[in-house]
Amino acid sequence: MSQPNLAENDNPNTDPDYSSMANAIRALSMDAVQKANSGHPGMPMGMADVATVLYSKFLKFNPKDPAWADRDRFILSAGHGSMLLYALNYLTGYEQMTLEEIKNFRQLGAKTAGHPEVDVPLGIETTTGPLGQGISTAAGFALAERILNARHGDENVNHFTYVITSDGDLMEGISHEACSLAGHLSLSKLIVLYDQNGITIDGSTDLSYTENVPTRFKGYGWNVQTIDGHNHEEIEAAIEAATHSDAPSLICCRTKIGFGAPTKEGKSSSHGAPLGDEEIAGARKNLGWDHGPFEVPEEILSMWRRAGERSLKSYKKWESNGAFAPEIDLSKLEQITADLKKSFADEQPKKATRQTSGACLEKLIPEIEAMIGGSADLTGSNNTKVAASKFIDRKNYSGNYINYGVREHGMAAMMNGMALHGGLIPYSGTFLQFADYARPAIRLAALMKQRVIHVMTHDSIGLGEDGPTHQPVEHLAALRAIPNTYVFRPCDGVETAECWQLALQKEDAPSIMALTRQGLPTLREDDPVNKSSLGAYILEDCAGDEPDVTQFASGSEVEIAMDAAQELGDGVRVVSVPCMELFWEQDGAYIESLLCNKSVKVAIEAGIRQPWDAFIGPHNPFIGMSTFGESAPAGELYKHFGITKEAVVEAVRNKIK
Repeated sequence: MSQPNLAENDNPNTDPDYSSMANAIRALSMDAVQKANSGHPGMPMGMADVATVLYSKFLKFNPKDPAWADRDRFILSAGHGSMLLYALNYLTGYEQMTLEEIKNFRQLGAKTAGHPEVDVPLGIETTTGPLGQGISTAAGFALAERILNARHGDENVNHFTYVITSDGDLMEGISHEACSLAGHLSLSKLIVLYDQNGITIDGSTDLSYTENVPTRFKGYGWNVQTIDGHNHEEIEAAIEAATHSDAPSLICCRTKIGFGAPTKEGKSSSHGAPLGDEEIAGARKNLGWDHGPFEVPEEILSMWRRAGERSLKSYKKWESNGAFAPEIDLSKLEQITADLKKSFADEQPKKATRQTSGACLEKLIPEIEAMIGGSADLTGSNNTKVAASKFIDRKNYSGNYINYGVREHGMAAMMNGMALHGGLIPYSGTFLQFADYARPAIRLAALMKQRVIHVMTHDSIGLGEDGPTHQPVEHLAALRAIPNTYVFRPCDGVETAECWQLALQKEDAPSIMALTRQGLPTLREDDPVNKSSLGAYILEDCAGDEPDVTQFASGSEVEIAMDAAQELGDGVRVVSVPCMELFWEQDGAYIESLLCNKSVKVAIEAGIRQPWDAFIGPHNPFIGMSTFGESAPAGELYKHFGITKEAVVEAVRNKIK
């Protein structure tokens, strides 16, 4: 494995004054937080020395082309210390990160939000702030690099993922999941700089956090070093050693939070509040920083700008080699979808949608190289692995399928990292019930507008005997409540194929594929139009111009609606609703055509009512769940909870009376 030593290979930042450069970060951080009267000055002041050495000697980046495909990725997992990143990106010369933006820290419309929000032109690789997410997403970045390197070679893909992480990050359970898997996969290009300052908001970490972190990470299979985080020589030597490791690296940097502050250094009081004018004046004196607020002397700024030019040799070599950037090719998707729809319509299978989803993947995976699958130890149940799937492991990253183990949260965050890295479309499987374990990372995917696809099977009481612990009830509503998230619940194979097409084409949002365990009949005929793209559409219409009854249903309950329609007569319209989010994006006339009539409306879904009132109003009947489930065969449960054709017919007739 080639491990470039950029300190030797690229243009050196000759004789940098690390102390002065680090103090520029500290001063900008103090000043910005003070001006905003809000923020976290302590962490940037404590990690300024580590960041200075990293950016001056090791990080491969080009502020003039922030999207350089083979750049190193830097992830500030400790996102509360955002001024560290903003100061670095201003100082090194990112065009959009101006001094004016620094002065507008945490203000409406500024690019310098309280916690970093992904914006590659600004040098921000991912959104961080919820602790544990950044370091876990970084494992996905590092895995994406290895996958693409195995496919395209060192000359095209060969870069590191660097992370600054905190005590809080490492307390969060998600960090255990992702770091354990990173060690298992030997992601050697992942280098984590741990800000071991011993301070939390409540006080010393001794209040709640006394584990041996180096031993923990050695147990994961990581390379671990411990250094003085204010000793530039130790920092440089540790990072240099990490770049040659065969395992992911944790560098424990013993630092002082609020470094330089006369009364708040090393104390929780410097963590999450402005230092105050008097304390800042004392810090300036202690640091020997004789410059006004937001003032960086030209000599020091020039050192930083030279650091921003350090990697030009590597950048020009990348350009001369063809400026490789991985691309996602979906050119065959439309034809694959058309073929799948025809096959399902012709063969009329009575299969679970998890099975028809697996059939879709059988055709998609061989043709769409960018798709990287996986499952949280439920591969056989989720039907996410197909004949063309090849396992990724520590000895071979050239495959396209990841065994995540029972790590739903870590899995979802790593999928975000792979999507953010570029060139890959991650999809993975678990049970819908366990969406709760993954939800914070799904929410971040939505916030960051990332294309990740979550295959979530066993989507209702239809899973049967496993009982209420495994039966989703509120989960569809909870996922639909996340902005910019598309929840697909197809009713048969034809809709499943359409939903896969839509999820893959949705470049700026995550998708959920909610799929059944139980078999369902094929209800759709072949059609050149992707009707699921409408979100809701008429599956079976009434005989006249206006319906007497309109039934809305999704997934497995569309069959119930169709059966009820047969008994209720020709005045009934059945509307399949595979994706509410897409429906509400349609024009007003289309929405009104389905909703604005005088018919009795009924909604049928084996979940809670909450999202359906927008379709049927508060006084029309809903056939679904209002309690947790029970343990019994699926058919018995549907009868027990009254989600049946008979219940629909009775509810409609009672409403008509």
